[in-house]
Amino acid sequence: ASGSGDNYETITYEGHGPCGVAVIVETMTDNRNRTAGSVRHHFDKYGGSLGTTGCVSWSFDRKGVITVDKAAYTEDQMMEVAMEAGADDVIDDEDVWTLQTAMADFAAVRDALESAGVAMQSAELAMVPQNLVAVDAEAAQKVIRLMEALDDNDDVQNVWHNWDND
Repeated sequence: ASGSGDNYETITYEGHGPCGVAVIVETMTDNRNRTAGSVRHHFDKYGGSLGTTGCVSWSFDRKGVITVDKAAYTEDQMMEVAMEAGADDVIDDEDVWTLQTAMADFAAVRDALESAGVAMQSAELAMVPQNLVAVDAEAAQKVIRLMEALDDNDDVQNVWHNWDND
């Protein structure tokens, strides 16, 4: 029910999933208590724990992340256009090229790619983990269930984690 009286706020939660996987959950809510209770419930249910602000975000960097269909461009083409535009990195990510930029360079890189006619699959600001954590198969199932539960929550806008899910 949206009316002019709705008062939505963005709240970010941080915590640890199974086996110490760091998780950052960005929400937008009109009911802080409902959202906090719901996010805490998901962490508790799947073997994690909600932490305090800053408990895991120190191990992430806020960056611009742009993905481009790998079939459309060779690595050389992507490197040339991305680096010329000011991107920090071009990562071979299975079926896409993932370009990372500093926060300050994100808009300029996105605009340069657009001007060059590069079709982007996505372009967003994200929390990129500095290191990935590998977990065993049993813990991986819990991490997957936690991510799915968070994704299914209407208040949740973004979920970032450092799970190495290869």
